[in-house]
Amino acid sequence: MIALIGLLIGIVAGLILQPAVPVFLQPYLPIAVVAALDALFGAFRARLDGIFDDRVFLVSILSNMVIAAFLVFLGDQLGVGSQLATAVIVVLGIRIFTNAAAIRRHLFKA
Repeated sequence: MIALIGLLIGIVAGLILQPAVPVFLQPYLPIAVVAALDALFGAFRARLDGIFDDRVFLVSILSNMVIAAFLVFLGDQLGVGSQLATAVIVVLGIRIFTNAAAIRRHLFKA
């Protein structure tokens, strides 16, 4: 319940304050969002399977975001930033859809 209240407060604060993302961080924002969504779907799947661990979730979300951002940074340094960012999003997207399918099978037995 505390997490839900914190989420709602964060959404309202974001809508009211409308924070601006610095230009040098803008390429990393979509990657961070997709990495966080991957960790959230994985956590929800783990919860349904009865194996959720908060430490694993915290390490998962942080490591996903750091590794994804590092890959995009590395791609920018090599001159292939957009291609590497696309690759990261595709890989994390596949993981999100795999977890979503497992969640669907668990909830709807289909």
